[in-house]
Amino acid sequence: MKTIILPVVFLLMPFSTAFASEGAPNIGETLPLYSVIPFAGMLLSIALFPLLAPKFWHHHFGKVSAFWAIVITIPLLIAYKGAALYEVLHIVLADYIPFIILLGSLYTVSGGILLKGTIKGTPIVNTIMLAIGTALASWMGTTGAAMLLIRPFLRANANRKNRSFMVVFFIFLVANIGGSLTPLGDPPLFLGFLRGVPFFWTFNLLPHMLVAAGILLIMYFILDTYFYKKEAVSAPAPANQSTKEPIRLEGSLNFLFLLGIIGAVLMSGMAHWGEVSILGVHRGLQDVVRDGLLILMAALSMFFTQTRVREDNAFTWFPIQEVAILFIGIFLTMIPCLKILQAGAKGELAFIISAVREPVHYFWITGLLSAFLDNAPTYLTFLSTAMGGLYTGAPESEAIALLIKENPLYLMAISAGAVFFGAVTYIGNAPNFMVRSIAEEAGTPMPSFFGYMIKFSLPILILVFIIITLIFFR
Repeated sequence: MKTIILPVVFLLMPFSTAFASEGAPNIGETLPLYSVIPFAGMLLSIALFPLLAPKFWHHHFGKVSAFWAIVITIPLLIAYKGAALYEVLHIVLADYIPFIILLGSLYTVSGGILLKGTIKGTPIVNTIMLAIGTALASWMGTTGAAMLLIRPFLRANANRKNRSFMVVFFIFLVANIGGSLTPLGDPPLFLGFLRGVPFFWTFNLLPHMLVAAGILLIMYFILDTYFYKKEAVSAPAPANQSTKEPIRLEGSLNFLFLLGIIGAVLMSGMAHWGEVSILGVHRGLQDVVRDGLLILMAALSMFFTQTRVREDNAFTWFPIQEVAILFIGIFLTMIPCLKILQAGAKGELAFIISAVREPVHYFWITGLLSAFLDNAPTYLTFLSTAMGGLYTGAPESEAIALLIKENPLYLMAISAGAVFFGAVTYIGNAPNFMVRSIAEEAGTPMPSFFGYMIKFSLPILILVFIIITLIFFR
């Protein structure tokens, strides 16, 4: 590994000198556009290695993630020293660790809930399960709803041949679009709540969500009906299908732990207990307490849930481990992208910021960037852009109140773009990766990174987003 990293570091030394020569403390204003190359390398690694070198990727994806993280972190530290160290510590302590704790707690608790019984994966049953998951996502988070339902959904369709498209639509609906109605549903909406957007204001996205979900559910039902009829001709029903087992839940105590997770998240958004400094990064005390409570809920779930329940649920740690390892690389390599965007008109991406004027622009540009970057900071970037453009000089709390009162369409566009477009790529929202990993563990072949986009998300979702644009954001 060192033989690869050291030459790259030396190659990037001229870039580091260029960064340092600017001498500005705001690194987003001085970073050149080519500083996003490691982020592009990270994305291409995720896209190409599983396709071209699957065995290498399976055994060494952690090393690849570390490689790209080091390639960007060392030049930044050389160039910006303390300023870069702060940005690295901030994204790790304030963003990545809370992100993984929340995902890990939801993954652990939902993995202890086992839905048993005979569920036959017919088009109607599958569509109902997707609709239920879409409705749950806004209240228990896209991660919670996805982890709760993906295993029963896969078991119900274990005897079906064509399952890949089912999981893709599951990602579209349950892991993304369903989380658009409350701050509990998706991280960007929660950040909006922390900055003064009322908890139930996001219900203004109900028409947008109903249109998107309605179109996707109809499309899914048509596709599933076609494949179901096609498979029924070539494959007889399994012999054991005649023995029906009543539907029942095991591990129901975990619903209390899910409520504990939801309560902890809500508490961190409503309480203000001051700040603590961790390695120079200031975090709200309520956020630290929240993280502790989330870890406690996961530990209680592990202690009180019978091992047999998790075994019957085919629960393993690999999906969350994969997300944790890959996303540390993603979080670190995307620092230049986020800082350049946050620099606004003073950064190398000023042409993007200056092009955003109307709600339709906010919907598409917020969305397209959210598909590849972390949608939470992207949401905040364009929320700040909208407030700065419409209410220059106004305090944030006042600007948000005015935005909601006078120009709510802008906030709707930013919110819908940040949530909906998370379904465009596997990395657009963390549950996407976990759902894909669980599906592959269960024997369902999943499309590659580009295959997912070319075969499914671009032809299907872009059409849906155009319809939403014509209805709501013209």
